[in-house]
Amino acid sequence: MQLYKVEREKKSNFPKYFAVIIITVIVTLFINKTIGEANESDKFAERLNLENSNISYDNTLKETKDSSSYIEDVLESTVGISLLKPSGTSIFDIDVEQKWGIGTGVIVSEKGYILTNQHLAKEKGARIAVTLNQGKTIQGKIVWVEENIDLAIIKVDESGLIPAILGNSDELKIGNDVIAIGNPLGEEFKGTTTKGIVSGLDRTIKFEENGEQVLMEGLIQTDASINPGNSGGPLINSKGEIVGINTVKITSAEGIGFAVPINIVKDVINSFVLEDSFDEAYLGIYAYDSEAIKYMDTKKSFDEGIYVVSIDKTGPCGKDGLKKGDIITYVDGMKINKMTELRKYLYSKRPGDKITLTIEDIEPKIIEVELRKEKIIKL
Repeated sequence: MQLYKVEREKKSNFPKYFAVIIITVIVTLFINKTIGEANESDKFAERLNLENSNISYDNTLKETKDSSSYIEDVLESTVGISLLKPSGTSIFDIDVEQKWGIGTGVIVSEKGYILTNQHLAKEKGARIAVTLNQGKTIQGKIVWVEENIDLAIIKVDESGLIPAILGNSDELKIGNDVIAIGNPLGEEFKGTTTKGIVSGLDRTIKFEENGEQVLMEGLIQTDASINPGNSGGPLINSKGEIVGINTVKITSAEGIGFAVPINIVKDVINSFVLEDSFDEAYLGIYAYDSEAIKYMDTKKSFDEGIYVVSIDKTGPCGKDGLKKGDIITYVDGMKINKMTELRKYLYSKRPGDKITLTIEDIEPKIIEVELRKEKIIKL
């Protein structure tokens, strides 16, 4: 009996051992599975990081796609300008521009106002042919010109126009991406787009035009390619906003182009958009900044303000104590170091408004001037 009992007990241990083995196998499989899942989790994390990296790259592509979209929008607002002009000798003396006045403009209002260069549209009363992006050519007329900053506004009677968005040129910094759009060499290459950076700000350049020495100041310098026919076209920032109007290219150097900052002319544009006219306030002086004065035959040296080089004796300042050689440091208490800053401020004023000029002297002298109505341009 005892033997049977013992043998029975031994037989009964076998299932226990078997159970232990089964449990061990199960635990081992569970651990391996857990480790495997952990490895898979790590691999998933790696894939996720890679995917996140790809997502970042995709975002870059998206931004590129977006930039293509806004460039297309600006192209809709870019037009061709044609005006028969006499040939001449100047920095603009390139056959396609000078003899035929072929250039570019940009629509700045759905009411039909187009911003371009003055050197393309200087002859008042001349017929202007404006070619829209879709290929339609319509008649336009000059409603405003300003030779000193090489800008002009043309009006066309056309509905359904798409205006460009104006940016803030005061926010530009050296190194910012910019894109120049225009019609180099005429309509055959219309809508040509070139990319570059802001190479310099507040640039002053000297050139000869029609036998006279001319200075332009406050310009944006860019290495975006600007070729004959690009004149008057928009310079846009990375948001697709107009920050400048392409104006000149130094033909003796590569990668040097210039644009007039858009902020200078915003008040003029707004006046035409709101009132269909611009009643310009006339001060009757011209002055240069400390950089521009270096090009003049003068030993005058100064760090701040603008140097008065000419005065209209019949104008508002002719009898108010201002004289050639004076340095204006403030206008209505606002510090001023550029003629373009003074011009921009005057565009916000109207004839009859009074302003105060602070003149640098042993003791600063303040004079009050009433602006006059030099000219008014209405449609």
